Amino acid sequence: MTTAQIVSVVVFAVALGVIVTEKVHRALVAITGAVLLIVLKVITFDAAMSHLDFNTLGVLLGMMMFVAVVKQSGVFEFLAVKCAHIAGGNPWRLMLLFATLTACLSALLDNVTTVLLIGPMTLTMCKMLDLDPVPFFIVEIMCSNIGGTATLVGDPPNIMIGSAAGFSFFDFIMVDAPAVVIIMVAILAVFYFLYGRKMHVTAEQRDAIMELDPASYIKKPHLLRMSVATTILVVAGFMLHGALHIESCIVALAGASALLLLSGESIEESLHDVEWTTLAFFAGLFIIVGSMTETGVIGMVASWLIEITHGEMFLAMMVLLFGSAIISAFLDNIPFVATMIPILLAMESSGMDVTPMWWAVSLGACLGGNGSLIGASANVVLSDISRRNGYEITFLHFLKIGFPLMLLTVVIAAIYMIIRFPV
Repeated sequence: MTTAQIVSVVVFAVALGVIVTEKVHRALVAITGAVLLIVLKVITFDAAMSHLDFNTLGVLLGMMMFVAVVKQSGVFEFLAVKCAHIAGGNPWRLMLLFATLTACLSALLDNVTTVLLIGPMTLTMCKMLDLDPVPFFIVEIMCSNIGGTATLVGDPPNIMIGSAAGFSFFDFIMVDAPAVVIIMVAILAVFYFLYGRKMHVTAEQRDAIMELDPASYIKKPHLLRMSVATTILVVAGFMLHGALHIESCIVALAGASALLLLSGESIEESLHDVEWTTLAFFAGLFIIVGSMTETGVIGMVASWLIEITHGEMFLAMMVLLFGSAIISAFLDNIPFVATMIPILLAMESSGMDVTPMWWAVSLGACLGGNGSLIGASANVVLSDISRRNGYEITFLHFLKIGFPLMLLTVVIAAIYMIIRFPV
């Protein structure tokens, strides 16, 4: 390995280690690591800027502003009470309802937008029932990544793979969605034994919740109507942005801008609610991972994954599935998938059928996001929302739960792949 490659790996490893200790804020760690790599000339400033995923950052900023305006209508409190009524005040049924809703919305929107919508509802309901929201957040993080795996628009790696391989929205529904349904059933069963049996509320709390009138929580009916209409347009924009050749960040920022203009709400208040530390963390992380891309480290890993299979389809599928998952648990899956795409295209041009490999990378990269707290954007966003409201989700706490369950979902995906693509 060259000096630049060694430095890029060391900076990433040290940054990850410091993040695990929780002694320094992860945003500061990421920014420091990024600046250090530029100062040491491992990556140039221009190259570092090129690795900033402005589309992801734009989606985050736009949807954070959008949600900040929408919540002023009282809609999250309304939906929280409505869900509690449907669940009969039972905390496990409520968790099941939120988990299913998170997975379905993540398939239609993207998982970051979904957790930004679900997070405030969860906090409101848990406060009403005097429940710890951390188990709910962990379940929702995992279900958002699982649900996002099901469709072309649910997770950025799927968008990239769909574009490169020529897969349509319907193709993802036919191949990835059945695996997601099976995985959801299995993971919810695990969550019942992990959390569901331990959650209890008193009869008085349950009765008090059932007596609440959901409509009474709507503070600004006119803003609610605008929010519903704008949300429908934003959802349509996310689903059609590929066909319209409009980046998803433009959809998110346009939705926030339109709602602010139409409602007359304060942009200062909207910007105040933006998770700026989350945006800073992602910016730094993109540069750190980008340095490993620039120096060829990620390319070496991807090539090694292909070379050890010796062209055997079954082995290639399994190596790509598990390799993508484990790497994506700690590295951003976007640059990894970006590195894998030209390798698979080169293999395809040589006459090899790589269709199962595309789906292996899709399932592995998306499901792998559940392996750690920095494995996917949704994880970081929802954990920061939790922390800002006084409920810390530490890196190690999530790792102890997320990594084993991520492996379980990948094993299920492997069995599905063997049945779906017999070799």
